[in-house]
Amino acid sequence: MTVDKGAAGPGRGTGPGWQDAQAVVLDTDGVITDSARIHAAAWKTAFDACLKDHPPDDPQGRRPFDVHDDYPRHVDGRSRMDGAAAFLDSRGIRLPPGSPDDPPGTGTVSAVAAYKERLFTESLRKHGVEAYPGTVRLLKALRSRSVPLAAVSASRHARELLTGAGVLPYFDVLIDGQEAARLGLPGKPDPALFLEAARRVGVPPGRCAVVEDAPAGVAAGRRGGFALVVGVDRTAGPGTESALLDQGADLVVRDLAELLPDAPED
Repeated sequence: MTVDKGAAGPGRGTGPGWQDAQAVVLDTDGVITDSARIHAAAWKTAFDACLKDHPPDDPQGRRPFDVHDDYPRHVDGRSRMDGAAAFLDSRGIRLPPGSPDDPPGTGTVSAVAAYKERLFTESLRKHGVEAYPGTVRLLKALRSRSVPLAAVSASRHARELLTGAGVLPYFDVLIDGQEAARLGLPGKPDPALFLEAARRVGVPPGRCAVVEDAPAGVAAGRRGGFALVVGVDRTAGPGTESALLDQGADLVVRDLAELLPDAPED
């Protein structure tokens, strides 16, 4: 994709471009670190077990969880409970919400979320995660210009992820799932998480850029009135770029290195 680094993206008229952003707020999973794939794999195991234990009446609803379609559509960018509820509802599975201390299983929404959490934690401890090289290059470039940076995530593991990947020092602000819960911030597509990040770096949303890989996150950035919303499509799959643009992305890139001033254009 061709990235016009000095102009607004599709449908934005004469708004500010990438180089005009006075602060940047980045999602964590799939944007900064490669942890989105671990989340998706853990969700697949948990949801497929739930589909087996509670098969929907509609045969079409019994198909396995698709990490390329169901994950970005229903789960990515949302809290565990919101993501679990959204997917189960999409398949017509009606489970009681349960309570936060439900053990991992498939009997309640909370149990399914706990099952996913256990799988994710086990994989994270065993394999770890890395930051995308293109993202690190962009972070270094932004820091060299003293651009304030914030990392946000619906995950309670964000600090651990960023620390393990060696990129936490780049960020002035981190708002993770624990902090969001403490503040009572609603999940994406509500813009509350991004707005709190902008408030903490001291730059109005209308002068900030948001970088997101989830349609729900892109929608949150647009609803929050941010100057520029950059979508990240690492799947290169059919429909992903269109979904991000439909939710309000000004431009979509495959890798954040495309946003560097010296990046080659297609």
